[in-house]
Amino acid sequence: MSPSAHNTTSQIALFRRPASEVMHLERMGCSHPTRLSFLRTMLRRLRRENWKVDRPVWDVDATGSGHAVYRTRCGERTYSLVAFAHDLPEGMRSDRVIATAWDATFTLFDGEPTQADIDRLRDNVPLQEAGRISTRELTLARANRSVRLFHHVVDALSQGRQPDPAEIADIGYLMRTTAVYGSGKFGAADRSDIADRPELAAPFQVEMLTVWLIRAFTVDIVEHMAVVKGGDRAVRLDRDLRRTLGVGNSTGLGMAPFIVRHPVLLNNWMMAREEALARVRAQASATQPAIAGLRVALDAATRNANVWTSQHPVQVPKLAALRDDLRLLSKTVDTWDFDQPLPWDALWCWSTDALSFEGQEALLSIMLEPHGDLVDDLADCMAADEAPSFRIDGAMRVRYVRAILKENYGWALSIDFSTPENTARFWYVSEEKLEPRLGERANEDGATLEQPLCIARLASELDETLQDHDGEEPVAAVLLAHPEHRYMVRRVQIAQNHPFAEVHDNLIAAAMLPIDLLRCKLSFFGATRFDPRSDRWVRINLFQGAPFPDEIEQEGLQ
Repeated sequence: MSPSAHNTTSQIALFRRPASEVMHLERMGCSHPTRLSFLRTMLRRLRRENWKVDRPVWDVDATGSGHAVYRTRCGERTYSLVAFAHDLPEGMRSDRVIATAWDATFTLFDGEPTQADIDRLRDNVPLQEAGRISTRELTLARANRSVRLFHHVVDALSQGRQPDPAEIADIGYLMRTTAVYGSGKFGAADRSDIADRPELAAPFQVEMLTVWLIRAFTVDIVEHMAVVKGGDRAVRLDRDLRRTLGVGNSTGLGMAPFIVRHPVLLNNWMMAREEALARVRAQASATQPAIAGLRVALDAATRNANVWTSQHPVQVPKLAALRDDLRLLSKTVDTWDFDQPLPWDALWCWSTDALSFEGQEALLSIMLEPHGDLVDDLADCMAADEAPSFRIDGAMRVRYVRAILKENYGWALSIDFSTPENTARFWYVSEEKLEPRLGERANEDGATLEQPLCIARLASELDETLQDHDGEEPVAAVLLAHPEHRYMVRRVQIAQNHPFAEVHDNLIAAAMLPIDLLRCKLSFFGATRFDPRSDRWVRINLFQGAPFPDEIEQEGLQ
């Protein structure tokens, strides 16, 4: 990561938050999307490289059944979203993972599909897990209508009028995806097959491209159904109103373990964000364009917070705190002395005393927004080649392993795992759906199939074992006698060079909220309007306010 033109790396380092402050679930669960989020990275690349998007195929009948192809051209490559629309009976619509039918199903095809490809995909994509796709497909996805808003928009457009903006603001999407699979799942191309393509090198770019094109499909299908219903009276959706629509998403525990299983990737995400904040804080002065940009970003964050609703008992007070914090922040910015030395650092330091974690993490996002020239290059540092870290250095002495444990896992070694509340849960994989689940150890079977996600306990057990070994002994000798510690030794060796690799909390504790893991990851995607439906699944919105394919060349896209 390169420092800014005005500060050295050592100067910027003074402003970086330590992992001990950043990597606790209570704060991670207050994360907000930033300009480094993956959907923002993709949209900037689309505009910068002049990608071309069109819809060469629209074969949908009067019942809303059929298929469409959305073609995206970038340089010499083409990516095509193949969308299948279904006339789904009301009684079959379900967001649950056990569902077998959806309003629409999708795949992102590597290239431009032939009719034979479309025929093959028609036989498989609507079946989702029950079908099979090939390495020519990069993602597999599905979506259901937001029935009330979908019908409202169709009815209004069919009668020649625009839908109620309040209705759109209340829900924010016409369809919500219930799964977007990639990285080799169900036969799709592996991540390693495409990671060397510059346009896909950043994390989750095929997934973000898939959802962005799905968003275009959701508008096209309501306009199509409006014409079916209203004929010549029907009108298209107003462009400004269209912009307020995103794609909803229902996400559960299946996503939560990802950031635990990919410590190098998690480190790179968090480090890029923290480096960006440090660069902004390290600036000696504030320019007038940056101050103006801060106010624009603050206004946008306030509008988002005001339309963001939730009934969840955890989210309701957090949302109230965020709104209070943004009001206080707005008053403070209006009178802030931006001529003082290090004005951005001073504003940040004020926030750590005056704002809740929700407000502080929102301010992080707001402060980055007007500093694209300073921080956007960090998006190139967020991918990870995890293969080199898989190899364990067996020659490392036991005393060095224990030293790393003490320095990087002191938070874990302080936990008493003999108490029931600290071992209350266990992570396992559902046999039926092959997806992660969380069990209650005291009253559910399955703990014998526990997945190694309890990093704090594994660190504690490793440290206890190492106490019985000579400090000069190579760790390879320990692992010959105790192979169950291989996984944790590998993580310890990763942690010595990746300070943000671990979540500094007990992930099997009774008080742990999985929703915090979900929100942290989803914020890096660029999700907004987090609406937990329990502590284990959440609804969000993606691409709300973003340009559509026919707007990608407009000025002002960031």
